[in-house]
Formats: sequence, C-alpha cells, structure tokens
Amino acid sequence: MIKQAVYGVAALGALASFVFGRDVWSYARTWGNSVRQTVKKEVPVEFEVTRARELVENIVPDIRNVMHVIAEQEVDVEQFTAELARKRTELASQKDAIHARTADLKSGQTSFVYVSQTYSAEQVRNDLAKRFDRFKMAEETLKREQQVLDARQKALTANREKLDNLLAAKTDLELQLEQLEARLKAVQAAETVSTVSIDDSELTRAKKLIRELNKQIDVREKVMASDGKLTDLIPVEAKHTAPKDLESQIEAYFTPKAQTSDAKAEMKIVNLETLKP
Repeated sequence: MIKQAVYGVAALGALASFVFGRDVWSYARTWGNSVRQTVKKEVPVEFEVTRARELVENIVPDIRNVMHVIAEQEVDVEQFTAELARKRTELASQKDAIHARTADLKSGQTSFVYVSQTYSAEQVRNDLAKRFDRFKMAEETLKREQQVLDARQKALTANREKLDNLLAAKTDLELQLEQLEARLKAVQAAETVSTVSIDDSELTRAKKLIRELNKQIDVREKVMASDGKLTDLIPVEAKHTAPKDLESQIEAYFTPKAQTSDAKAEMKIVNLETLKP
C-alpha cells in the first residue's frame, strides 16, 4: 500500500514536471497559497474571534515569567545593595584607621601602643602600607561591584517596563476583542432580523377579519338606530305633511250625517237666493 502511494506521488510529480517544466514549483506554491487562502476564508468569524481570545490569553504565561524574573532581580538587587552598603561601612572604617596611623607617624614618636600592645614606628609604617594597599583594592572592588549593581538595576528597570508594556498590550487587546465581539453580535442580530420571514398571508387574513368585524359592528349599530326610530312616533309623524283642510275633515268626520244634510240644504238655499235678480 505504501509502495503504491509512493509510486503514485512519483508519477504525479513526473507528470507535473512534464506539463509545467521548470515552473512546476512555482505552480505548486501558487496552488498551495490559493488553497490556504480559500480554506481560511471558509473559517467562521466566530471561530477566529475565539482563537484571537486564546492568543491573548496565551500572553499570560509570558507575563508571569517576566514577573518571576522581576521578583528574582528585585531580591538580588536588594541583597546586593545591602552587601555594598556593608562594604562601604567597612571601607570607611579602614579609611579612618589609615588616617589615624598616618597622624601617629607624623607625630615623630618612635613607638606606639595599640590595644595594650607596643609597636615601633617601623612596624606601624609597614602595617599602614598594608592597610593602604588593601583599602585601594577594596575600593576598586567596590567600584566594580557598584557597576554590577547599576547594570542589574538597569535590567530590572527594563524588565519592569517590559512588564508594563505587556500588561498594557494585553489590556488593549482585550478591549479590542470586547469591541469586536460587540460588533459581531450586532451583525448577528441584524442578520437574524433580516432572515426572519413574515407570513404575508396570515397578515392579510388578520386585516380582512378586522375589516369584517368592523362591518358587523357597523351593521349592528345601524339596526339599533332603526329600531329606535320605529319605537318613537314623533320622528315618523314629523315626516308626514298635514293637509290644509285638516280641521274641516275632522269636523266632517265627527259631525252626524243628518246635520250634514241640513247644512247642505241650507247652503243650496243660500246659493239660490244669491242667484235671484
């Protein structure tokens, strides 16, 4: 199986070399870059945001390492500073002893007593020479150690600045991630709203039902208004126009027929008399 795979790769390489010639590697690199960019474009933005947050969190171990180095350097500088202070004190004592021995020799005495012990001027001079050589060596050593302390303090200061920069960079990246996630959520919300489909048919049916209900209520109101007009006679009679001889009709209706006949006869007589010359 492995041999077949090897033979297949070799055959594919030979075919590619035959087709593309010397440019086969250029084509291969271009194809690889194209595939890589295509695959990268298919990665969801949410995944990339999560990966960015993990990268930011990966800075924390580096920050802890720098903090540990700074702590060690601080302890080292403190101890070294204390050691140099002690040496300076000893050097000051040696300096005072040298000045004291020098003053004694300048006095011209031939012997000197130190701690209940008598020493000749020559012995004191030899001791002073030794003390002076040791003092100069210790002073030179102290200068070099001070230079070492200065270098350590500079390194400590540089590491402190590096730590501050790391912390500031981490805070800035976290802020940028918060803003990025907020923008992403806003886009996701907008996409959700834009993809929500509204059933227009349901909306149309609801509008139609509301119109029908309004119509039914309007009809019921009209019916109630009509019922009110039927029970009230005044509005009905108001529409009827009374005849001009209403009173005559009423009087004729309620007058007995005999009286009506006599009245008609009297009217005829009156009319005949008016016709005479």
